[in-house]
Amino acid sequence: MIRSTQPSLETIRDKVEAGQRLSADDGLFLYGDDVPLNEIGQLANLVRERKNGNHAYYNINTHLNPTNICVYRCIFCAFRSDLRDPHGYLMDDEAIIARGQEAVDCGATELHIVGGLHHQKKYDWYLNLIRILHEAFPRLHLKAWTGVEIEWFAHMTGKTYREILEEMIEAGLGSMPGGGAEIFHPEVRDRICEHKSDAGRWLEIHRTAHALGLRTNATMLYGHIEKPYHRIDHLIRLRELQDETGGFQTFIPLAFHPENTGLSHLKKPSSLIDLRTMAISRLMLDNFDHVKAYWIMLGIGTAQVALSYGADDIDGTVRHELIYHDAGATTPEVLGVEKIRQIIIEAGREPVERDTLYRKVVREGDAAESQAWEVGERVAGR
Repeated sequence: MIRSTQPSLETIRDKVEAGQRLSADDGLFLYGDDVPLNEIGQLANLVRERKNGNHAYYNINTHLNPTNICVYRCIFCAFRSDLRDPHGYLMDDEAIIARGQEAVDCGATELHIVGGLHHQKKYDWYLNLIRILHEAFPRLHLKAWTGVEIEWFAHMTGKTYREILEEMIEAGLGSMPGGGAEIFHPEVRDRICEHKSDAGRWLEIHRTAHALGLRTNATMLYGHIEKPYHRIDHLIRLRELQDETGGFQTFIPLAFHPENTGLSHLKKPSSLIDLRTMAISRLMLDNFDHVKAYWIMLGIGTAQVALSYGADDIDGTVRHELIYHDAGATTPEVLGVEKIRQIIIEAGREPVERDTLYRKVVREGDAAESQAWEVGERVAGR
């Protein structure tokens, strides 16, 4: 048994090797400048390979951001626009269906749907968006609406989170992304997005989604005004909800991009901070099966390295991503499947195409493998 003591790299290594949970103090210790990054990475890689072997997952996905007009004015956001802003836009049903058709034509298995909270659009517009896409493309998985959007729908209608989610599921919602989490701690959240859904509401929405059988993701926006203890607090809140529900699939640490935001005077986090945060996230979130290196925000090179620092997923083709490119991301707007596979192979990993729920996708000509093979079953015992 590991004896309780002040954190050190040795005691943390003992815990990780024994499969024991790290404490908040352990996590804060690992953010210390004198703790070698490569040693944290080795520990994170141990957990990563224990859970997912040598696999690195990707999917073929397309993004749909139906509007950038938003009632909120989060200072970290470069995507939002006012109603009369010349950069503001609103997609009509025809354009939305065209995006779904493009996704299907490109072989996508997932349409990722998030956007602004347009104060002149009623809840039925958002609900109908899911319905028309699902009716037109029933095999396309619709991953839609952050916890912030669900909270806004409840605010507009007076309905409960459960009622909103039940109606969305009936219309064709397949799962939820993890956006809107930002940083949970009020010392930070009240400064960067003071009017937006608070941590308690975000967590309650995901708790409700999990109770209804919806799998969801979780994120953390780091590298702005937060401190390491805010990040660790965030991770522990997610870990506690996962203990309770088991409904989170993937954690995605999101590197802040300051360009065109109210925090443009800040520098974006370095690749060293990116890798340290990735590794610490993998070590703290012992009950999450997957940690994603989102190449759009990290850059392709850092995302490759992150596959040895705790990450087992690199996201996907990400066609039509707007939110982070508006904030200065210089990565390509889309990657082809062969390029993604090459990135993974160069990192020494085995590429595995997955669907949104981490079932292996078998393309024509791969009949020897089962379409229903679920990559998480090996690890989670499901």
